[in-house]
Amino acid sequence: MPDLSLDLHPETPADHAAIERLHERAFGPGRFARTAFRLREGIEPYHSLCFTARVGTLLVGSIRLSPVEIGPGTPCVLLGPITIDPAFQSKGIGGALMRRAMEQAKAEGHRLIMLVGDAPYYERFGFKVVAPGRLALPGPVDPGRLLVAELVPGAFEGVSGPVRGGLVAA
Repeated sequence: MPDLSLDLHPETPADHAAIERLHERAFGPGRFARTAFRLREGIEPYHSLCFTARVGTLLVGSIRLSPVEIGPGTPCVLLGPITIDPAFQSKGIGGALMRRAMEQAKAEGHRLIMLVGDAPYYERFGFKVVAPGRLALPGPVDPGRLLVAELVPGAFEGVSGPVRGGLVAA
């Protein structure tokens, strides 16, 4: 396949149906039972941190970040879902979306990002595996897949406790 001309754009309400179809193709109906989905349930994402990726007019990727809180009052951003159309995977689209969302989160003053995902993939973006037992999520999570990245050095020092969906973001 020739080099892709990739365009990243802030997500708009007009993108929602296409993004939902993309999530359905990538994750299937089981996505609603996942712990990360349960954290996001009923919580509006940070609209300024949600982006889409297009090749021409075709939506091929999406990333969303939502507010969560760790322990007694530590704000954090939950990354996910990040979804790439299966026909466009392994082309750098996920990395481009990750960098854009993380840069924007840092620019807006966010200090921590967490996610449930594949450590070898996300380590290149600064994510590290959370020590088992340090965070408690509202459902099962493979401890090797619970990851945190500090957008500000030292932001995760001393942070522990239950993780809850945050307040509705504007």
